[in-house]
Amino acid sequence: MLDMVLKVIKQRRSIRRYTKDMVTKDQINTILEAGRWAPSGLNNQPWRFIIILNEDKRKPELAECTKYGKIILRANVLIIVLIDKSVMYNETKDHQAIGACIQNMLLTIHAMGLGGVWLGEILNNESRVMEILDLDNDKYGLMAVIAIGYPEEKGKSTRKPLSELILEGM
Repeated sequence: MLDMVLKVIKQRRSIRRYTKDMVTKDQINTILEAGRWAPSGLNNQPWRFIIILNEDKRKPELAECTKYGKIILRANVLIIVLIDKSVMYNETKDHQAIGACIQNMLLTIHAMGLGGVWLGEILNNESRVMEILDLDNDKYGLMAVIAIGYPEEKGKSTRKPLSELILEGM
């Protein structure tokens, strides 16, 4: 099992181009379920989601909120990841929990044979995104948009050697 987990972690890549094949609601539920099971301090589960499908009229408006708008337009599904400020107890810890939630979803997307990418640059236009989604900035905060579809490309990546990352020990 460890080999399988490490394989999925090492093979996952950010996929930005998708085929026209549709992601199913069951697949979306599986992805959300994986995110739901991420660890969070005090088990507060501060994540909230909005699902944007192709037919959603807000999709083109959201695409205008980022220089990566083409990715948003190509994706079959967008998962808008929000933080519920009313359940937060520590900003750093809660933001880390959101990161764990997103990573769970990205690993599940890859394991299912789908492609996904974590879009963060859109955070620069959080106010506009919240306006498009008709959400209260005092209650929710935008954390990321995950674009999902069937991969039309293979991702690639490299990593620094561990020796460059370990500051002390070993």
